[in-house]
Amino acid sequence: MKASVTWIDGGTYAAESGSGHGLLMDAPIVAGKPTIAPSPMELVLIGTGGCTSVDVVSILQKGRHDVRGCVCRLESTRAETPPKVFTRINMHFIVTGKELKPEAVQRAIDLSAEKYCSASIMLAKTATITHSFEIVAAD
Repeated sequence: MKASVTWIDGGTYAAESGSGHGLLMDAPIVAGKPTIAPSPMELVLIGTGGCTSVDVVSILQKGRHDVRGCVCRLESTRAETPPKVFTRINMHFIVTGKELKPEAVQRAIDLSAEKYCSASIMLAKTATITHSFEIVAAD
C-alpha cells in the first residue's frame, strides 16, 4: 500500500492513495480558525468505522441475512498529552434489515473486532474499544 501527502497551506494537506483517490486533511494550527476538512486523527477514526462496517455488512451478507443498511457511529476519547493516542472508542452500529437476528449482528461485530478489522485491532493496542448495536426493521 502506498500514499502521498502534500502540504498545501497553513494546516491543509492533500492526500492521494496509491489507487489514485484523493482527499483533503486540515489540522487546526490557529486556535479558533475554522478548518476545511477532517483532521488526520478524525480520518483514523473514520477509517476504523469504515473498516469494521465493511466487515459487519460482508459477514451478514455472506450469512444470507437481509441487511439493507449499516451506520457506525463512533465516539472517542484521546490522551490529554502527546502523542494523544485514542484511549477509548465506542462503536455503535445501527443495522437495518429484514428479520435480522440480534445474535447474527453480534456475531458479525465480534468477528470484525476479533479477527478481521485491521484498523480496530491495531487501535485496541492503546484504546479500550466497546461495541453496541440496534436493529431497525426494513419495510
